[in-house]
Amino acid sequence: MSKMIMIYASMTGNTEEMAHAIADGIRESGKEVEILDIFDNPDASILMDYEGILLGSYTWGEGDLPDEFLDFYEEMDQLDLSGKKAFVFGSGDTVYDDFAGAVDRLIEKLQERGAEVVLEGLKVDTSPQPEDIEKCKQCGSEFVASLNQNEKVSNN
Repeated sequence: MSKMIMIYASMTGNTEEMAHAIADGIRESGKEVEILDIFDNPDASILMDYEGILLGSYTWGEGDLPDEFLDFYEEMDQLDLSGKKAFVFGSGDTVYDDFAGAVDRLIEKLQERGAEVVLEGLKVDTSPQPEDIEKCKQCGSEFVASLNQNEKVSNN
């Protein structure tokens, strides 16, 4: 059974709301996910204990990761995430040229470290609307399906 972890940063609650909706989609698919707020100060090495990695972050300024995510992001440089599947989500503001750029930064880092990003990054403009919440749930179930596909291959 694939183990999943979700680590997110949220300042106004928008990305946190997305995280919980994605987790709902995962649970509706019959799986569980460990959820950590970046303020819990997890060490990036925790990712090595999981097959599925979900990272979420709001975007700060002109497309940057928030300060509270930087240590974790830099610690990821020490990891080989080959064989892990990942998904990234977050909120941003379309007023900026680099809309939800933190999502792109995290995707790039995961790929650089060898993880397979199995779904397109999910970006929400400011506050999630009902259709965004449904998309989050759908992404949660699609992420589970990508992990289940991996399990079927390894069981054959």
